Amino acid sequence: MKKLVFCLMVMMGVLTVSAQKLNDPILGGELSNSAATSVEDIDEVLPRMRALGLNTVLVPAYWEFVEAVEGKFDFTLIDRTIDMARREQLHVVLLWFGAWKNSMSCYAPGWFKQDTKRFPRAMTAEGKQMEIASCFSDNVLQADLKAFSALMRHIREKDPQREVVVMMQIENEIGMLESARDHSPLAEKAYKKEKWAERYGTDEYADEKFMALSYARYVEHLAKAARELHNMPLYVNAAMNSRGRRPGEYPSAGPLAHLIDFWHEGAPSIDLLAPDIYDTGFKSWCAQYAMPLRPQEGGPIKNRLFIPESRCCENSGVRALYAFGEHQALGFSPFAIDQASPKETESVTQAYNLLRQVFYVKRSQNTWGLLFDQEDRERIIDDNGVVMTCRHYFTLPWDPRATDGTTWPEGGAMLIRLGKYDYLLAGSGVVIDFKTPTEKQQEQQKTLGEDGFAEAGGEKFNVQRSMFNGKRLGLLSVDEVAISNNGTVQYLRRHNGDQTHQGRHARIGVGEWKILHIHLYEY
Repeated sequence: MKKLVFCLMVMMGVLTVSAQKLNDPILGGELSNSAATSVEDIDEVLPRMRALGLNTVLVPAYWEFVEAVEGKFDFTLIDRTIDMARREQLHVVLLWFGAWKNSMSCYAPGWFKQDTKRFPRAMTAEGKQMEIASCFSDNVLQADLKAFSALMRHIREKDPQREVVVMMQIENEIGMLESARDHSPLAEKAYKKEKWAERYGTDEYADEKFMALSYARYVEHLAKAARELHNMPLYVNAAMNSRGRRPGEYPSAGPLAHLIDFWHEGAPSIDLLAPDIYDTGFKSWCAQYAMPLRPQEGGPIKNRLFIPESRCCENSGVRALYAFGEHQALGFSPFAIDQASPKETESVTQAYNLLRQVFYVKRSQNTWGLLFDQEDRERIIDDNGVVMTCRHYFTLPWDPRATDGTTWPEGGAMLIRLGKYDYLLAGSGVVIDFKTPTEKQQEQQKTLGEDGFAEAGGEKFNVQRSMFNGKRLGLLSVDEVAISNNGTVQYLRRHNGDQTHQGRHARIGVGEWKILHIHLYEY
């Protein structure tokens, strides 16, 4: 089994994530919440994940099963997960469902839930107790920490070389609901001790900052214990603050992009803050967590993009290509992939197959991610004098699906520069033409008919024309290829004639998944 080790040298640039290296990106999938609650389910689901083309599975580790009886630890499900993953040649990211899962304390053991005096709850400003353990309680922290430490210690004994378990998520989508912060007596005491109102004010956004720092400090205790027991990359994930909601309407104070400074201050041992992306605006969410977007932009790297959860849908595959191409993501993982339909998982399987191949290509040049839909359908990239106009495939006039009233599926790709006039395009549902800057400046927009040629007649014959100046770029060759695991590009077939609109562009149709090797020439 190829070992995943962590300090990223994936694709281009080097990013220190911890003291280790990552040679393979995470082509992942997260299991649904109850998919690993029995040995039988684990035995059934992990082989299916391997068959889908994943190299890594994100699997819950449930406090309520690890410590069903206080002080007695049972790692049956953890051991079975590791054993099955090893057999299936899969890596595992474990998700500690401890004190909080999606804000709530639903995965805490029964003995913890029932003893609210020893393990107090968070409260709203009106004094209502929540099904949320208070992060200001030392009893809560010590109980959570004890169980988590036992888990880390056991993983070290079971998988000492980290051949299977390669990363750990601490808690899951931490955050306050109903109120922006905890108003329990312990919380109020800490709030006054910090003199928070004097420093930040008293509105709900100031309250959210207080809770963010408090949650982060709590998590730091678990992260430091993990570092001492079995050092591996650690991250926390965030439910997004979307749809115009206010703190407390979304899980307030989680590791959100606008709170990154508070999380870095409170939890310096955490390597990554990771977004769970379910809403629209995939590219915008990615950009908020990929800082900086490209290593060559300079400055400190605050956070590498890792997407542990994304809506599993027919667009998942092209979104993965975008994340790796545009942001050199550490990994991508559709959620509940074990429950998804074949139409939804097919795009993941196809995209991961392409990504495996392009990751074998050694390169030090630029990569880009392309992602288009019906509204956001074009991107222009100027690569040192090569102007690439990239569009959704349905911007071409001859595909009836473009105008029959159906919603366009997303199109996306990873675009890689191998050298001057030498590119790889891996994806689905995209089209690209290549021009010199002077050619692009002088191009005339024309309405094309369904055959791809200009409509007859009309105003175009009355347009005043000027002489063309400068040089043009043409397609020297467009070859569909496969890439072997030693990085060798293997020719499959030539795209020319109708497949390139007689040399006008390179394209990959909607529903097709291909790698094109594109050579240009200047004339």
